[in-house]
Amino acid sequence: MQKRKLGKSNVEATRIALGTWAIGGSGWGGTDEQESIRTIRTAIDKGITMIDTAPAYGEGLSEELVGKAVKESEKSREDLVIATKAGINFEGGASRDSRPGKLENELNRSLQLLQTGYIDVYQIHWPDTDEPIENTAKKMKEFFDEGKIRAIGVSNFSPEQMDEWQKYAPIHTSQMHLNMLQRYLIDWFEYCNRHDIATLSWGSLAHGMLTGKFTKDAEFPEGDLRSNIELFQGDRFPAFLDAVEQLRDFADERNLDLIQLAVRWLMDHEPGADFVLWGARKPSQLEGVQKADEAELSSEDLQEIDNILYNHVSDLNNGDLNEYGPPLRSEK
Repeated sequence: MQKRKLGKSNVEATRIALGTWAIGGSGWGGTDEQESIRTIRTAIDKGITMIDTAPAYGEGLSEELVGKAVKESEKSREDLVIATKAGINFEGGASRDSRPGKLENELNRSLQLLQTGYIDVYQIHWPDTDEPIENTAKKMKEFFDEGKIRAIGVSNFSPEQMDEWQKYAPIHTSQMHLNMLQRYLIDWFEYCNRHDIATLSWGSLAHGMLTGKFTKDAEFPEGDLRSNIELFQGDRFPAFLDAVEQLRDFADERNLDLIQLAVRWLMDHEPGADFVLWGARKPSQLEGVQKADEAELSSEDLQEIDNILYNHVSDLNNGDLNEYGPPLRSEK
């Protein structure tokens, strides 16, 4: 599978990475631990080398399952890239917390759950504006200089916040929300391209909409994160479903399925993502990952995709990070 360096770091990984948000269970209807471990091992067996997780995914459950799966894998630890995150406090309800002392404790816990002596890519999950970026960046650089982490990452940071961070520490990766239906952060990807920061995309399948599995009468119960996301509300939802049906035909003509098309769009669009998170919680959901890695969309294909989408909706910049992130400590 295609590999690429993570920005200016010495870490190299496959462009398609396994995303384990759903494996944590929270907001996704729980998790089957053995099925989750099989999913992670299947991804590794198919050639994926990077696994992205976070303490926030099930309050440590996702990290624990990743650790078990990697331990059971026939691949050596050195051949795999484990990316995890920090900066969320779960006491009394989740809130952003990137204070240096908190990060030290989080790193130690993540190392224990992941059953590893180092983390390849360590990312601040959400910007914590209650804490000066200088303090957080310097602590992350300390981890990097000590060899506890191999690359420094941020997640959901604006260009202005990344500018401030780089006064004190390097940024090797930036993980941000992007898919062909939700492009409201596209200029953040452009910023990273200009500054040689490797980009990772989360929400690559538009939270399931780009799987084609939803119908117009779909309902999302309380606890399902889609119940509060604009993409799934009002008149926008059926309009996008109509577009997705047309995209399915477009993909069929190129011997691809919708998921492969969605991932390939992220890899081929300019700006796009250097690394695409392929979320899965069952081994069957990884079918076709190698074909997606091998395919390629032309500039004409990308234009036709836009034509299909704009035939159904007027705005592809829909979205708001506030739909996803936890509050600041000062907001609790």
